[in-house]
Amino acid sequence: MTFPSVLIQLLNGLAAASSLFLVSAGLSLIFGVTRIVNFAHGSLYMLGLYGAYSLIELLGRTPLGFWGAVVLASLAVGLAGVAIEVLVLRRIYRAPELFQLLATFAIVLVIKDAALFTWGPEDLVGPRAPGLTGAVEILGKRIPMYDLLLIAIGPAVLALMHLLLKRTRWGALVRAATQDREMVGALGVDQAKLFTSVFFVGSVLAGLGGALQIPREPANLDLDLSVIADAFVVTVVGGLGSMGGALLAAVLIGVTKAFCIGLGFSKLTLVAEFVIMGIVLVARPYGLLGKPSALARAAETPPPLSPPRWPWLALWVAAAALVPLLTDQYVSVLLIDIACFGLFAVSLHFIMGPAGMVSFGHAAYFGLGAYAAAVLFKRAGLPMEAALVLAPFCAGLFAVVYGWFCVRLSGVYLAMLTLAFAQISWSIVYQWDQLTGGSNGMVGIWPSAWLANKTVYYYLTFVLCGAGIAFLWRVLFSPFGYVLRAGRDSPLRAEAIGIDVRRFQWAAFVIAGTMAGLAGAVFAFSKGSISPSVVSIGQSTDGLIMVLLGGVDTLTGPIVGAAAFTWLRDVLARETDFWRACLGFVILLIVLLFPQGLVGGLKALVTRWRPT
Repeated sequence: MTFPSVLIQLLNGLAAASSLFLVSAGLSLIFGVTRIVNFAHGSLYMLGLYGAYSLIELLGRTPLGFWGAVVLASLAVGLAGVAIEVLVLRRIYRAPELFQLLATFAIVLVIKDAALFTWGPEDLVGPRAPGLTGAVEILGKRIPMYDLLLIAIGPAVLALMHLLLKRTRWGALVRAATQDREMVGALGVDQAKLFTSVFFVGSVLAGLGGALQIPREPANLDLDLSVIADAFVVTVVGGLGSMGGALLAAVLIGVTKAFCIGLGFSKLTLVAEFVIMGIVLVARPYGLLGKPSALARAAETPPPLSPPRWPWLALWVAAAALVPLLTDQYVSVLLIDIACFGLFAVSLHFIMGPAGMVSFGHAAYFGLGAYAAAVLFKRAGLPMEAALVLAPFCAGLFAVVYGWFCVRLSGVYLAMLTLAFAQISWSIVYQWDQLTGGSNGMVGIWPSAWLANKTVYYYLTFVLCGAGIAFLWRVLFSPFGYVLRAGRDSPLRAEAIGIDVRRFQWAAFVIAGTMAGLAGAVFAFSKGSISPSVVSIGQSTDGLIMVLLGGVDTLTGPIVGAAAFTWLRDVLARETDFWRACLGFVILLIVLLFPQGLVGGLKALVTRWRPT
């Protein structure tokens, strides 16, 4: 590349980094004070884009109308963030962190369908900025004037936030709360008002990032999850709570992706940021400018897991075995999905609960198991039975590699590294047309003739997934499982008595990945086809919802959560086009009423009303 071409790609990357920095800075600010990993932050960005589009149409495509719309849309999104904090999150600040995460994802579902109802399903293309529609010639190359403005906005916002945080009383309180929010409350500061103000500022930044993109990309309903993934990457690479780190990471990622396009490696743009995140976290576990103290929080010891009550379990097994005989094949199909997702959720709970390792990318092993089964069956020509047996071990091999890196981190950084590996897996599946079918997926993955009947295939699924769940439960109550819990509750003491905590966590990672691969392989043959969605962020998020919905501190919670989530989604999707919002409201209701999950909440109710 010539020097002018290099310069133009650099400027393109800086322009893309500006908006990414704005949304990431807001996410970092909110997390630093409230310790909430706000999944709804990408939805606020999306609302900023949609709001700017509508307000420009209302105010007119003049300079005053355009910039007035950008400012008003950002402020409106800030008020939406305040409403979310006051109406939902303020009620669950004392709930476990993971249930706060579940609540924010429910908000994502509600906002998505609210946007669908208001603006419709079509992409909305906004106007170019009045007065900035031309281009500037630099060394014989042309760069849009609007991109140059975006490049200036990022550092300007960083300087403004620096002044706000360093030179005002509010900024001093925010910095103090980032270090020790309990102490700030003990000193008489109204934490509720502080948290609300932080949510307002963070949401305004997200809305501004979206509104400024209106001349560069259309408003669409898929922005929420794609943007939140990018924002998480930037926030973690820069270091949680660090505004300067967020700008540095945004520039690094934006410029890298721009050069991937400029050099003709456009396929790498799907995975470049996640590769960068993986490298940074392995080399510097707290991000480029992050500090370990940014994650400091009082540790809470989860309640001990209780072994399954075998009479009740036998009753449920008998019911599950009889239901297909008394109903039609549609119910068998639904039960197959529940069984597959039940094993998927239990395998995720295996590393989340007893091992204390939160994963945002567990769909990698579910999807790789599904694709391994399909590839062995379609490409290698193996019988369905052989493909079904070998596929989980293929997923387990990936877990061996990914887990070796992941267990060296903890907390949000661990979760984000699992997301990075999942996205790398997704990009390989999505782009390897010769082996995986690329974006079209693979079809014709049917079970053998003796399993063609859905009821018969249900019983095979029931046996395989049930055996996988039983195996995971057996491991949890073996010496291996007790070592995992010791490493979770007190890693320093465990290491002091000679336990290699990291090695046991790695083994747990491989076991969980293998069982998730089994669930994916069974799922692939039940559907007859698969697509890259089985490895996507959405699939990983579904697994998290299932575990949290049922209760992470219970043994049967993941199964109950998987059954409730799968059944609710199926019923609501058949009844209304706005099923996501309905599902979101149901999840919010459960979070508010049962902050320990369905099983944990029901146990608490039984204990409360049991005669003494």
